[in-house]
Amino acid sequence: MLFASKLVEFRYSLISTNGSLEFENLYELHCARVAGELERRIKMSSHALDSNCITLTRHVLAEQKKCPTATGDLTQLLNSIQTAVKVVSCAVRKAGITHLFGTVGQTNVQGEEVKKLDVLANELFINMLKSSFTTCILVSEEDENIIEVETERRGKYIVCFDPLDGSSNIDCLVSIGSIFAIFKKDEDEEPSLKHVLQSGKNVVAAGYALYGSATMMVLSTGSGVDGFMLDPSIGEFILTDRDMQIPQRGKIYSINEGYESKWDEAVKEYVKSKKDPSKGKTYGARYVGSMVADVHRTLKYGGIFMYPATSDAPKGKLRLLYECIPMAYIITQAGGLASNGKIPILDIVPEGIHQRSPIFLGSKEDVEDVLAVIKKHAK
Repeated sequence: MLFASKLVEFRYSLISTNGSLEFENLYELHCARVAGELERRIKMSSHALDSNCITLTRHVLAEQKKCPTATGDLTQLLNSIQTAVKVVSCAVRKAGITHLFGTVGQTNVQGEEVKKLDVLANELFINMLKSSFTTCILVSEEDENIIEVETERRGKYIVCFDPLDGSSNIDCLVSIGSIFAIFKKDEDEEPSLKHVLQSGKNVVAAGYALYGSATMMVLSTGSGVDGFMLDPSIGEFILTDRDMQIPQRGKIYSINEGYESKWDEAVKEYVKSKKDPSKGKTYGARYVGSMVADVHRTLKYGGIFMYPATSDAPKGKLRLLYECIPMAYIITQAGGLASNGKIPILDIVPEGIHQRSPIFLGSKEDVEDVLAVIKKHAK
């Protein structure tokens, strides 16, 4: 209709100005051009719209069908998580307009300043997870103790999550994210702390959401890793990266080099070797400061992400249950490795819900290289 009205307006303006054959020919030429443009746009729209697209919900339902004993609870839980991610994504996009930048004047259990978006994201995740009727215990970076779900709303799953990773970058519009790991409580008894302190080998599903140039969810339920991009026009996550695999070796290392003076000698030697042309092809350095952003880049392009222990933090800085284990699970499922420098991250049994750990994760050959250097220095 828009094109037709434009043609009519154009024709009458020409005729009213000059009814000559020359202008009639111009009108016909304009018709041909508009028709060509219309045809081009129709073709573009038919390519852009997939009538059989795979949404995250559809993907999870298909995975559920592969397990004859599935009850649908995990599907319901993952749908609740994706809803929370959609709302957080919307809040992140509007943070400046809705005055969600800045702090609330408090510190969390980690001793970090609490941002307004931290509070909103945490409340969103807790409310959505509880209302899914599939969880019994929640562990959040923002809460000192475990969160027990009310008896009438309890299920069998335990969710450990960082509602807004990299929140120190919120105010300067750097990419941030959400991270989660799902465990299962098998014993038929009251949920307690002991059910939370499981190794990464018991993870049922894990994933993260990245709020960057677009919003993306990366998910693994134990059979590979898939990526889903949020299409804001329909409000659904669409499968865009099926069976994600990390390259066996990359050409990027990611570490906060501001702490170099506090690293042990093994880490110093490894990083130096990546910048020394005499030791082979040099690596590029990339460090965002949001774990989700740095790990996502490592997953896509290969290389290694490191957050080692320092003299100030001998036990590491990143939290095991809701940062290291979920990311290690994703990277391992994608064909990479994740270690604390001594043993695989997924082999560590947590002793506390906010336990910290060093971490080295990424391409298999790159992680093996840094582990070899660490082993050499340990002798």
